[in-house]
Amino acid sequence: MLTVFSTLSLWRVGATLGSTGILLGTYGSHGLKKVDPALLKNWQTAVNYQFIHALAILYLSNARHPITDRPPLLAGTLMTVGTTMFSGTLYLKVLSDKARASRILAPVAPLGGLLMCAGWAFLWF
Repeated sequence: MLTVFSTLSLWRVGATLGSTGILLGTYGSHGLKKVDPALLKNWQTAVNYQFIHALAILYLSNARHPITDRPPLLAGTLMTVGTTMFSGTLYLKVLSDKARASRILAPVAPLGGLLMCAGWAFLWF
């Protein structure tokens, strides 16, 4: 069963994703110079998605639905889980550099992407 985050929890998650996004982006620019450029592109994609969703989650922590006047907590929760799965998988793929790990992690990133998409879609309701 999915536990829906509170508004305070979403605020904290958004702040955490934003601050760690800065650290991970910096590490990608300065600490991964010897990594294959294709893998470095995966790292940058993960950082970009993490930042976009950090801002969205911060916004959702203070937003109210225009019809129900309730905070969109389910959308924020889905974005949180999806971002963690999607970006986290890409980070691990770059850092692991092992074919077996890539095969195991391969289905996790698309599932995370679907959860992020579902988070955006749930803003309709």
